[in-house]
Amino acid sequence: MTFGSRLSQLREEQGFHTRKSFAEKIGIPETTLRNYETNAREPGHTFLKQMSDFFKVSTDYLLGITEEKERRSTHQLKSSEYEHIEKYRSLDPHGQQTVDLILDREAERVKQLLDTQGQLRQSQSQIDSLKLQLSQERTISRFFAYYGRIAAAGTSVEFSDIAAGVRAYPENEINKQADYVIGVNGDSMEPEYFDGDIVYVQKTDHIEIGDVGIFQRGNSIYIKKVGENGLISLNPSYPPLTADGDRIMVLGKVLGKAEEN
Repeated sequence: MTFGSRLSQLREEQGFHTRKSFAEKIGIPETTLRNYETNAREPGHTFLKQMSDFFKVSTDYLLGITEEKERRSTHQLKSSEYEHIEKYRSLDPHGQQTVDLILDREAERVKQLLDTQGQLRQSQSQIDSLKLQLSQERTISRFFAYYGRIAAAGTSVEFSDIAAGVRAYPENEINKQADYVIGVNGDSMEPEYFDGDIVYVQKTDHIEIGDVGIFQRGNSIYIKKVGENGLISLNPSYPPLTADGDRIMVLGKVLGKAEEN
């Protein structure tokens, strides 16, 4: 197959049934496109690269050298990445399946973190808008990104269920140090924190023994107290929170309850 017939075929497959519509799309004269498709003119390097990127195929496929409609990869592997690939290939099926499971889990974790960052940016936009609307009020208010009832005090809540919003509270000595507020879900931190309470949280990655904090294990978020041998509940009916094979991350220190207006 010639380059011209291949180009015409790909154009049709992409829904461009006239040369005029495709020429306008890629920014060249219709006569130039006709010359390419009728093989009256050979494509230059720049045009080949443009078509390869547009159709997501290799230049060999465009030129009719191969019938494999492969997509081009723009990733440049480091030497360490080549070593990882070689190690992966040396594993037996069980080892490869284990690596696949870990890779999928970590990819999902990073995706969720990126989603959360997007929610925080949206919350910050809402905060700025509310600040502008209330700038003339005498009462000084502070605005916080709000996560509704996802700090589980007993049972886990999926991180993907987070719904970010914005809450405003009168400024006080406690919330001056806070970065966001989060809702409590469950009863494992009673009698200090009850289901439905909202608490101020200061972002930090380290908490002292005796402090209450917000923690992430896997895809779940918890409010727990730091004990001598792990994370504990104030309600004696609940066992300590352990890693169970997952890393436990500190998301912040609880400063106290946020009183509703």
